[in-house]
Amino acid sequence: VKFVGEKNYEHGSKDKTGVLITNLGTPDAPDAKSLRKYLNQFLSDPRVIEIPKFLWQIILKGIILQVRPRKSAANYKKIWTDNGSPLLDISKKQIQGVKKVISLKYPNIEFALGMRYGNPSIESALQDLQNRQVRRLLVLPLYPQYCAATTGSTFDEVTNILQTWRWIPELRFINQYFEE
Repeated sequence: VKFVGEKNYEHGSKDKTGVLITNLGTPDAPDAKSLRKYLNQFLSDPRVIEIPKFLWQIILKGIILQVRPRKSAANYKKIWTDNGSPLLDISKKQIQGVKKVISLKYPNIEFALGMRYGNPSIESALQDLQNRQVRRLLVLPLYPQYCAATTGSTFDEVTNILQTWRWIPELRFINQYFEE
């Protein structure tokens, strides 16, 4: 196993908490190529499609990814804004709003946005927080209810990435924020 981030923590460093805010994701652009990549990642997740992988990959690659990206791209073009994907734009604004309020009282909190599928990825967001030497990590998926295909899959992705780190931050995962 190759560990990443060998220099991601130094004893005696400033106590920082990272908040990883996640959402489902979005394609990089409203075109068939971007939708194909996004849909392949999304629909290949065993938490999303719970049928035998071999059979599903034949259906996915042979039929769905040949037809659906063009149709979906047309729909994405209808909602795409000058700032790009509405979900990504809104998620960035949410982080800025939360950061503005929280940082006044808690200056040692670092924020990052990671999408379960697409970009910015959960992996790149975690890497960003690791580079900022967070010692504690709070993962906050912004889903309106718990579902294995969303919250469960996000947990899988976060923990799969953390398995490659030599030093693991303390971890707290909020799986039902909507109840508060």
